Amino acid sequence: MTEKEMSIYDHIGELRKRLIFVVVFFFFAMVGSFFLAEPTIIFLQQADEAKELTMNAFRLTDPIKIYMQFAFIIAFIITSPLILFQLWAFISPGLYERERKVTLSYIPISVGLFLTGLSFSYFILFPFVVNFMGRLAERLDIQQVIGINEYFQFLLQLTLPFGFLFQLPVVIMFLTRLGIVTPMFLVEVRKYAYFVLLVIGGLITPPELLSHLMVTIPLLGLYEISIIVSRGAYRKAKQAELLHENENKLK
Repeated sequence: MTEKEMSIYDHIGELRKRLIFVVVFFFFAMVGSFFLAEPTIIFLQQADEAKELTMNAFRLTDPIKIYMQFAFIIAFIITSPLILFQLWAFISPGLYERERKVTLSYIPISVGLFLTGLSFSYFILFPFVVNFMGRLAERLDIQQVIGINEYFQFLLQLTLPFGFLFQLPVVIMFLTRLGIVTPMFLVEVRKYAYFVLLVIGGLITPPELLSHLMVTIPLLGLYEISIIVSRGAYRKAKQAELLHENENKLK
């Protein structure tokens, strides 16, 4: 067996250990989230957008389905910093010392952006969409019968994607430091990225122009911020490379 093959097997073994560690931690987080799911659901039902609505369960399994969904989401959020740390620890041996410190700082930034995306969609976008739908139903003389499953599915469909989409700047920064993307490439594909973000915005929101704009404009802004962040990360990566080369020459 060659040294290269040993190295590949070592990497696979290390990745396996890290995945097992994450799965075990997620299991315990899931147990803890069973105690957090119920108060979370009750809190969301008491929000201004929901307290005027009568929640109905059209199937016997709807309450347990919602309960398990929230337990899983809470457990995932709790585990996400560990997932990011394990990912960083797996790839960090291939980075320079300074890059390791910088990329480690991406973890709290990533978690913060995820929570920012959730907050934006829940406190700004979701109330607007719910109120718009309610006013439209009144104008059309439609009596709304809200299913608890449909309500929370709509809530999660509108909020969770924003948590992930708000990761765009930190993902771009991370990929730039790894040399996978460059700011020049991001500028070059800007019009295609805009089109993709427009499609994503259309998939997230109801078929209504104002809601679509409320989603799409922040996404386009995030892409432009990502370009700025990528330029800074690209410049720092080049400086780190140059510094590493100079250190090697001195040796």
